[in-house]
Amino acid sequence: MNAWYFSHLVLVQSTFISFLLALSIQVPLRAGVFSFAGVGSYAIGAYTAAILTIRAQLAPVLAIGAGVLVAAAAGYLLALLVARLSGLYLGMATISFALFLGVLATNGGDLTGGATGLYGAISTLTTGHVVAVTVVVALLLAAGERGAYGRRVDAVREDPHLAVSLGIDVTRVRRRVFVVSGALGAAAGGMNSLLRTTVSPETVGFHLVVTALTMIIVGGALSWAGAAIGAVIFTWLPSVLQVVGDWQLVVYGVIVAAAAVWVPGGLLGLAQDGWHRLRTRHRPIPAGGAAAPVAVVAPDPAQELAALGGPAAEARP
Repeated sequence: MNAWYFSHLVLVQSTFISFLLALSIQVPLRAGVFSFAGVGSYAIGAYTAAILTIRAQLAPVLAIGAGVLVAAAAGYLLALLVARLSGLYLGMATISFALFLGVLATNGGDLTGGATGLYGAISTLTTGHVVAVTVVVALLLAAGERGAYGRRVDAVREDPHLAVSLGIDVTRVRRRVFVVSGALGAAAGGMNSLLRTTVSPETVGFHLVVTALTMIIVGGALSWAGAAIGAVIFTWLPSVLQVVGDWQLVVYGVIVAAAAVWVPGGLLGLAQDGWHRLRTRHRPIPAGGAAAPVAVVAPDPAQELAALGGPAAEARP
């Protein structure tokens, strides 16, 4: 086991880094925000951590933390700038943000190392630190997907106009997801640059947008678990596909296309549907038989508002 672990240490580290990167795209998508700003934040975190480690010899927690703060602030400002955009227009604007940071890194002179990047970002960051941070993030997001706040985010995604009528501040929710997305992307970039001790414009390029989006499409966009599934698959898939040689990209594309066409909810949605059918099949039949009449109860609008955390929840004594 130890021999296998050390021989695959880079893949293990990349799995957790990719998971955080995928989350930086999944969090906005779950709120119905088509944003790729997390990839740009990845570049901010990577370069900030590397610069502070090389120039100031800061501890990893401070270097990565500074990148997270800068990226979160940039995410908030970006949310203000693109507040009127949605759908494909928002996606293009956030992709432009990521590309702009790549150009800035290439032309940053001595600060960013130019086209060759920065080398020698040696720190005490370990795989255990990366795993611990990722687990904490996953637990926080899992808790956030449940309860009243999770239902508010679902309402914003499914019908923003209805969410506004229920008293949900849609604009605030969207700004929050931009900030969280920026922090997650920067954490991934900062930890990756310190683990590899280097960063360059090539490592923060457009391919990260494709990689993160692919993970979400195949794994599932509506939960952190989908991002985890996608990160595991597409981090380890290249090593598995070595047996097909030059056909790797073809197989890769077929898998993504098949998932987009036949499994729109991702593998997580497929597993959830299977589990639901299994539970329904083994549900005990009532004493009156399956044909027994079922009383239809009209939904109480006040209860629905309270379940979403709307104004009715506070108005009730």
